[in-house]
Amino acid sequence: MDLNHARALWSELAGVPVEFTTPTAVVTAPGSRLCPPGWAGIVRIGDAAVVTAPDTRGAEALGSAVRKLAPAELVDPVRLGKALSGTGAPVLDVLGPATLSYVDRDAFVPALPEEAGATVERAAPGDPALTALLAGAGQGDADESGLDEITSPAFLLREAGGASTAGEGVGAGGGEGAGEVVAAAGYVTWPRSVAHVCVLVAPHRRGRRLAGIVASAAVSHALDAGLLPQWRARPYPSRRVAAALGFRELGAQLSVRI
Repeated sequence: MDLNHARALWSELAGVPVEFTTPTAVVTAPGSRLCPPGWAGIVRIGDAAVVTAPDTRGAEALGSAVRKLAPAELVDPVRLGKALSGTGAPVLDVLGPATLSYVDRDAFVPALPEEAGATVERAAPGDPALTALLAGAGQGDADESGLDEITSPAFLLREAGGASTAGEGVGAGGGEGAGEVVAAAGYVTWPRSVAHVCVLVAPHRRGRRLAGIVASAAVSHALDAGLLPQWRARPYPSRRVAAALGFRELGAQLSVRI
């Protein structure tokens, strides 16, 4: 797996020129996409990290912290909080950390729908069945999934017994009377030819390996399009799904409000 591809992505998202170097670079970047607006963003890929601050005060405080911490420690909210506690810029809120994982064609391990007696359908982003799944999952899970922002087709899995019209492997559309969609995946095309994978399973159908099936279809589509699939995860079950598909954890992302 090429670390440089992932690093090039996050360097571009910083919004200002910055590289993954040792010692860790800290830049003032109010428009950084490493974090929410007004926050500080930290991304580690491999043994190096980049840090963006919303203003000069934040950059000075974070500059003091990076002199005390290794790159892996910078994405540890407890260690970072302690390092910032005496700088006049304490941590007020935290988002993450989330692991960043990637897979290429050689490492990809597809999950076969047939193993679960299921068929994956392909639909347009914003398909009513996808909208219903997002609504049923609740606002928090729907927002976390990112499926409302996908630029790829949506890959949908209906509960057993649904009358799907899908053909070979991945098909299109559920017929009249088809069962409810219980899992979906897709991806958002990011800069540097990266496909940010998005997955959601209905709350009452979790723990049945459905996430891997729909995610596999999305990852396969991304690889066929010449993109590098990226998986960002906080909970362990999501990380486990990614690992089963061949993703390798290359780093982590942490956002803090200071």
